[in-house]
Amino acid sequence: MTASPERLPSPALVSAAAPAALQSLWRHRSYRLYVAGEATSVAGASVSSVAVPYLAVVELHASTAEVSLLVFLAQLPALLFALPAGALADRHPKRPLMIGGDLVCLLVLLTLPLAAAYGRLNLGLLMVVAFVQAVAGVVHDAAAIAFLPTLLERSLLQRGNSRIGGLFSLSATAGSSLGAALVSVLGAARALSADALSYAVSAWCTSRIRVAEPPPPRALRARLRSEIAEGVRYVFADTTLTALTLTNATMSFALGVLNTVWALYLLRELGFTATAFGLVMGTAALGSCAGALFAPRLSRWCGPGPMMLTALALTPITQLPLLLASPGRSWQIAIGAALAVQLLCAAAAGTTQRSIRQMITTPGLQGRMQAVSTWLTGGSRPFAAPFAGAIGTLYGVRAALIVGTVLLLVPLAVLALSPVRSLRALPVTAPTPAGESTAPADVPAPAESRAPHQQEGDKL
Repeated sequence: MTASPERLPSPALVSAAAPAALQSLWRHRSYRLYVAGEATSVAGASVSSVAVPYLAVVELHASTAEVSLLVFLAQLPALLFALPAGALADRHPKRPLMIGGDLVCLLVLLTLPLAAAYGRLNLGLLMVVAFVQAVAGVVHDAAAIAFLPTLLERSLLQRGNSRIGGLFSLSATAGSSLGAALVSVLGAARALSADALSYAVSAWCTSRIRVAEPPPPRALRARLRSEIAEGVRYVFADTTLTALTLTNATMSFALGVLNTVWALYLLRELGFTATAFGLVMGTAALGSCAGALFAPRLSRWCGPGPMMLTALALTPITQLPLLLASPGRSWQIAIGAALAVQLLCAAAAGTTQRSIRQMITTPGLQGRMQAVSTWLTGGSRPFAAPFAGAIGTLYGVRAALIVGTVLLLVPLAVLALSPVRSLRALPVTAPTPAGESTAPADVPAPAESRAPHQQEGDKL
C-alpha cells in the first residue's frame, strides 16, 4: 500500500521534513470531508433544537409531563444501544455505520413535514420519530467519534477536536438562527426538512472519504457481549478514563434535568418568541466556538486538569441569570450572555477531555471506550427527564431548574477528588497492543511497516 495524501504524516516524519503545510489540518481532504459532513448535521440539529420544542409546546400544546416523555424517548437509546453500537464500531468499518445512521435519520425525519401536510401530525408521531432518530444517531455517533483517531495522529487530536468544536459551534449558531427564521416563515414541522437535508449532506460527505480501514482479523473476534464487557473493564481499569467518564455522566444528568424544562421555561414562563429563542441559542453558541478554539491554548497555559476544573466551577454560576429572570429584553440578553459563558466552559472542557480519552485509548478499543462514556453520559438523561418532569409538575419549572443547578456541583466534586485535577500536560502516546503501531494505515512508519493506527450532540 502506498502512502496517501489523504492522511497526515506521523509526528516523526513531520519533525524530519518539517514543512508547515503538511501540518495543516485543512489540507487533509478526508478530515475536511469528515468535518463538513458532521458540521452540516450539527447545523441541522440546531434547526431541530428550535423547531421541535416550538412544535411540541406551542403548536401541539404539550404539557410538562408530555415534554418530559418526549425528551425521555429521545434520550433512552443511548442507554439501550450505546454499548452494542461501540462494539460494532470496533468490529466493523466505521464509514458504513455512519452513512447508514444518517440515511435512517433522513427518512424518519421526513415523516414529520409529510404528516403535517396531510393533517396527521401529533405528539405520538413526534415521539416515535424522536426515538428512532436517536437510535440511528447512537450508531452514527459511536462510529464517528471512534473514526477520528483513524484520520489523525494522536499528537494532532486536540487540534483536530478544537477545530471541530469551533466549527460545530458556528454551525450550531447558523442552524439556530436559520431554525428561528424557518419556524417563523414555514412553521415548525416544515422547518424540520432542513434537518433532514443535513443528513443527506452528511452521508454524501462521509461516502467521499477515502481511507483504508481494515477490520480486526476474524480470529481475534469474540462474541459481541464479551467485546462489550472488555470495553467496560478497560475504561474502569484506567484511573483517568474512569474519572473523566464519571465526570461526564454526572454532568450529563444535571444538564438533562435543566434541558428537559429549559425550553418550556423560556417559551412559556418568560414569554420568549420563536425568534428570540433561536437568537439566544445562536448567539450563545459563539461561546462554545470560543471555548473549543481556545481549549489547546488554555490547556498549555494552566494545564488540562486545572482548566477543566475551573470550567466546571464556573458552570453553576452561569445559571443564576436564568433563575433570577423575569420577562423582558434585558433578561433575554443576560440569559444569552450567561449561556455563552456556560457553553464556552463546556466546549473547552469537553474538547480537552475527549482528546485525552482518545489519546490514551488503544486503537482497537476506541469505539467501546466512547460507547461506555456515551452509555453512562447519554444513559443518565432518560432518568433525568422524568425526574425533572416530576419536579416541574409538582413544584413548578423554576424549582426543577434550581435542582439542576445544584446538581452541577456533583461533576465538579468528582473531578476535584480525582488525580486528573492536577494533570499538567496532554498525553500524546497511547498504549497499544503488542506489535501494533499508532501510525495510520496509509502512512509509512519509519521502519517501512503498515498498521492501522471522534460532540455528542443531540438531534431531536
